[in-house]
Amino acid sequence: MSPASALLGELQRIADAPLEKASALPPGLYTSSEILDHEKREIFARDWSCPGRAADIPDPGNYLTWSIADQPIFVVRNRDGEVKAFSNVCRHRMMVLLEGKGSCRRVVCPYHAWTYDLDGQLIGAPHMGASEGFEKKDIRLHQLRTETWQGWIYVTLDEDAAPVAELLAPLGEITGRYGQENYVPVITEDHVWDTNWKLLTENFMEGYHLPVAHKETVGAWFTEEKTIFPERIFEGFTYQTFRKNKTAGYGRAHEANTWLKGKWRKTSVLPTVFSCHMYVLGPDHLWYLSLRPQGAEKVQVRFGVAFAPEVYEAIEDRDTAIAELSAFFDKVNNEDRQVVEGIFKGAQAPLSSAGQLSWLEHELHDFACYLSRRLNSGVS
Repeated sequence: MSPASALLGELQRIADAPLEKASALPPGLYTSSEILDHEKREIFARDWSCPGRAADIPDPGNYLTWSIADQPIFVVRNRDGEVKAFSNVCRHRMMVLLEGKGSCRRVVCPYHAWTYDLDGQLIGAPHMGASEGFEKKDIRLHQLRTETWQGWIYVTLDEDAAPVAELLAPLGEITGRYGQENYVPVITEDHVWDTNWKLLTENFMEGYHLPVAHKETVGAWFTEEKTIFPERIFEGFTYQTFRKNKTAGYGRAHEANTWLKGKWRKTSVLPTVFSCHMYVLGPDHLWYLSLRPQGAEKVQVRFGVAFAPEVYEAIEDRDTAIAELSAFFDKVNNEDRQVVEGIFKGAQAPLSSAGQLSWLEHELHDFACYLSRRLNSGVS
């Protein structure tokens, strides 16, 4: 039996165990490049990925770039206001077309100026008139399935993947009351952390570490006994809800919010949409991470924050408020970065082993079940 097969067998045993006896994943699942290759095929090539929010590209020609496994993509709002995603690779000599985010009327290849419209159709190709059989009308950028759900953009390489609205319908029953599709983006950043993507995913989805690792920031607002998990396992996501105490600087409804009632005025929802799109949705703001592995030992992190519209409108000095918010979340992210990079170093140590989970790590077991469903599918 190969080392990767042994790791997948251990993953299956963890997933099959009841939550009360569940353990963390073995170190090799985080460090193995063979496991990452398997994840690219069975997870990232099959599931939905979130490159950002529809509000990040509000106007025709606005675009942002992303990648799924080894496939560069860009997401653009076309002239009809539709959000579409395309392969970010020129059909001529395979040059990457766009970098970062921005706005354009056309997509022009920086190598030979082949030019595409906002629906991916080739409309310009200099000096190709002498090439026999060449017709611009026959050439388009490869288009990817794209769906928008509650303000989030989701893209997949898999033509047969279940629709996002179907996968996330039970989650929508919880998050729908917040109106998150109307939240206003104020921060979007990209970083690279020295850790495995699964470690960062797991870290985001559990509150056990908050009073310790985040004792100077969000941990002070967290009440463990108010944390609630769903009673069933879902195919495409997991989540928890938790309430913020009265000292919380963020996470409580603004007085102009008249639709959230009772406990929901101070309750946040923390979903993880598999494979690795995570966010905290509060009555006043949301913040999120969306991940792309860059090898087993590095992960590209897209981080963003948005305000609820009534909060955004009430801010008098937005530059100051956004700067303060950015500084606060920089501190939160640095606290997380220190621990997830530390765990990855520990996972490489020869004496490392996985321990039993706390009830506050409920979602880690949900994640293990998801990983096993994907990675052990068809494995004998």
